[in-house]
Amino acid sequence: MSLKTIHTLTEEAISLLKSLIATPSFSSEEENTAKLIEAWFDNNNIPFKRENNNIWAFNKHFAEGKPTLLLNSHHDTVKPNQAYTLDPFEAIEKEGKLFGLGSNDAGGCLVSLMAAFTYFYEAENLPYNIVMVASAEEESSGPNGLNSVLKHLPELDCAIVGEPTEMQLAIAEKGLLVLDVTVTGTPGHAAHPNN
Repeated sequence: MSLKTIHTLTEEAISLLKSLIATPSFSSEEENTAKLIEAWFDNNNIPFKRENNNIWAFNKHFAEGKPTLLLNSHHDTVKPNQAYTLDPFEAIEKEGKLFGLGSNDAGGCLVSLMAAFTYFYEAENLPYNIVMVASAEEESSGPNGLNSVLKHLPELDCAIVGEPTEMQLAIAEKGLLVLDVTVTGTPGHAAHPNN
């Protein structure tokens, strides 16, 4: 297990999330958040690989023949809409919550999975392998996202994908539709009820 405590990893993950919020990372423009993620792995002495703005790492005692678990979330965001009421690039803490662009979709998920991966990175005799992928271009279904990295990974037996679903299992969405229309109403995310 990690030499760091869960408490320390939690504090470091929150600090990373604040840095991610403060760093613009629109889909296909994630260069600077990728550098922050690389720094996390460097600071925890975890070797990683990078292609485009995707970063991935394998647990230290990765062993052929064991099932492989993928931990994945993304570090790109959409552009803030005009109805955004706070500074989207300032990590604001209010009432025990952290606000800012990408905090919920999917920075919180990403840093939580990275902290869990780091905690188990050095564990010996795990019954499974762990692969952590911090992926890019998820919001735009871009060609240089997770799909472009899969060819570098072993066969995956299971995946935990961080997205804001309020801990409800969700069926994956795929595709992007762009319409040149004017719409009135409340901005929202596809994973949330249509208000």
